Formats: sequence, C-alpha cells, structure tokens
Amino acid sequence: MIAKKLILSCVAFLVAAPAVAQVELNTYADQDGHLDVQKLTCAQLAGTFQEDADYLAAWYSGWYNGLAKKHMVNVTRAKALQHEVIVYCKANPGKKVIEAIDVVFKEYRSQNNIKMKK
Repeated sequence: MIAKKLILSCVAFLVAAPAVAQVELNTYADQDGHLDVQKLTCAQLAGTFQEDADYLAAWYSGWYNGLAKKHMVNVTRAKALQHEVIVYCKANPGKKVIEAIDVVFKEYRSQNNIKMKK
C-alpha cells in the first residue's frame, strides 16, 4: 500500500512539474554571434543541450587554465567538476556560471587540501 502511494505521488509530481525546453547555446549570443561568458547565468547553462553545456565547460576550463598558465588536463576530474557545476547551477539558477565555477572549485580545493599559489 505504501509503495502504491509513493508511486502515485511521484507520478503526480512529474505531471505537475513544469517542463523546461532545452535551447541551443547560441540562443544566448548577441546579434554578432558572441556569447559573453562572464554574464551567462546558471539558468541558461542548465537550459541548454548537454553537448552545448559540455562544449562550454571545456571552453571555461581552457580559459581558466590559460589564465593560470597550466597546460595539462585531468579528463576524469574535469568531467566530475563539470557535473558539479551543472548540479550547482540547477540549484542556483540566478547565479552566473563563473560564480558557480568559483564555488565548486573552492569546495573541491578545500576538500582536497589544495592551496593556491599567490
């Protein structure tokens, strides 16, 4: 009986939950086709197709690693952190993606006792 109520509750939730249409990343570009990555919101990232989110995550990774003059990538760790950024963004749609990256990376460094060089 409890299982039946649980299943019915889940179905009711899924039916009542609003559907979010996914859009292409270029939807957020300006008239010249440029995307301001410093203004992109978590809601926009979460609302794009997975392959566009993957592309954008790779772009951000290259950008940040270039700024840090790092020329290596740990693919497994990068994918895991990308997933964490997307999870954070889904929970915080009003934040900017760069803020989400900052939060996730600070948490990762703290958990792994990684100190940043000044």
